[in-house]
Amino acid sequence: MRSMWKGSVSFGLVSIPIQLYAATENKNVSLRQVHVADGGRIQYKRFCSIDGEEVLYSDIAKGYELPDGEMVVITDADLAELPLPTQRSIDVLEFVPLESIDPIRFDRTYYLEPQKNAVKPYIVLRDALQKASQVAIAKVAVRQRESLALLRVVDDVLVMTTMLWADEVRVPDFPFLREDPPQVRPQEVTMAGSLIDSLSEPVFEPEKYSDSYREALESMIEAKAGGGETVGAPKQGEKAEVVDLMAALEASVSAAKKTRGPAKETKKAAGDGKAAAKKPASRARRPKSA
Repeated sequence: MRSMWKGSVSFGLVSIPIQLYAATENKNVSLRQVHVADGGRIQYKRFCSIDGEEVLYSDIAKGYELPDGEMVVITDADLAELPLPTQRSIDVLEFVPLESIDPIRFDRTYYLEPQKNAVKPYIVLRDALQKASQVAIAKVAVRQRESLALLRVVDDVLVMTTMLWADEVRVPDFPFLREDPPQVRPQEVTMAGSLIDSLSEPVFEPEKYSDSYREALESMIEAKAGGGETVGAPKQGEKAEVVDLMAALEASVSAAKKTRGPAKETKKAAGDGKAAAKKPASRARRPKSA
């Protein structure tokens, strides 16, 4: 991994120099726009809509369009003059329980690596966070944009997740929330709960799932590159139209038990077997002497 940002974590009067790394990567297959006749790449020219002249990248600035259509031109020099106290610092503001933050606010996640002279204070903050079972709320500026962020510990590494500001999360306002709700039978809720139980696992294992569309796209590209025939993705079973909610829930529970039941029974049997192996065998009683 290559460091994308250098700065420090400001924790009270303690400053911990760190390097920032993107914790995630996009695995989407990148496709380009090409001419269907010969595969030539499509290119676009940057030109001014007023004089029609092509514009060099060095002559391009940012602009904010006013309601009347007028444009306010903002240059890099203008942006450099704006106060940004968190330019190279992750300023810790407070500590809160992770459960108090709704995941809807999460944006992007980064790994924090301590610089050579900052390993000790880094470990102190890491271990203190783990012991307190808290996450740190901080402010940080990455790429000229200030964000709220949280710091937590994952696999013995400090991880920073940028968050949306309060006014960036929309309030759901849908007509059905203001209307009288339809009557729901207790049996339907109970059956929905049974479906949840049938599909429940003790922990989330992301390795069990894969991007089937990306895999099929890569296979098709490989086949085309090799001059072979393309392979279509396997067709999924058609879903019947839902006529009755209760019947659909019952069918879903039955299907879930068929596909997941044997695996769960195997795990249970394995667990019972281990327990039985640990349990000492009962000794035969000796007959009492006369």
